[in-house]
Amino acid sequence: MAYENLIVEREENVGIITLNRPPANPINLAVLDELDMVLTEWEKDKALRAIIITGAGERGFSAGFDLKTAGTPEGEKSMSRGQEVFSQIEKYPKPVIAAINGFALGGGCELAMSCHFRIMLNSEKVVMGQPEIDRGIIPGWGGTQRLPRLVGKTKALEMLLLGTRINAPEALSIGLITRVSQPGQLMNDAKELARALAKKAPVAMQVILDAVTRGLETTTDQGVKIELEGSQRVSKTKDAMEGAMAFIEKREPVFTGE
Repeated sequence: MAYENLIVEREENVGIITLNRPPANPINLAVLDELDMVLTEWEKDKALRAIIITGAGERGFSAGFDLKTAGTPEGEKSMSRGQEVFSQIEKYPKPVIAAINGFALGGGCELAMSCHFRIMLNSEKVVMGQPEIDRGIIPGWGGTQRLPRLVGKTKALEMLLLGTRINAPEALSIGLITRVSQPGQLMNDAKELARALAKKAPVAMQVILDAVTRGLETTTDQGVKIELEGSQRVSKTKDAMEGAMAFIEKREPVFTGE
């Protein structure tokens, strides 16, 4: 399928989605709809094990909401649509990695936070933040909810209320990102992580992602019940048997997702 706002590629069992509206890669309704389409298609593809989302060009991962659509019916619709699609990413049954190659501001930061992993380029031009307060508005695609869950209430309030922009070393130090990547290495690092994840047991990975995401929204008692249900499910898979046999035979397991 052809996409007008995305570059969609596959490298073996890793899918790569590139926001293709340089230099700032703003997100509008069409971008959100296309993200939904490719993610929905790839969710059904058992051969695809991990996904990377990045931005075209060297300037921006994404500047967030396309301000050209502000105040229009399209802009209004994109607010709820953005929440839907970013929630889809957060709850996705396969690991999603944000490769942050440029500034990730506003909705761009929210997109990155909805991913399971974030690798950020170490450069003075690459920053993350929620600067909506400086425009008299608030984050609308989950920023007020995901940021405090990732970095804690106090640091999140500082960033949200002051519109603070932070670089890769600080983002790593507060737990906002997974890794820092050096110039020229970002996509290599993202692909290396994706390939490592792709070798793991797909069903177990799906269950872990689900248990962690749902568990964070409930009590510990309810969370361990979710975990127990997941444990019972994966114990019946062929991959569980393969993992046990590989351990006994002292070899690398080969998981099929069955």
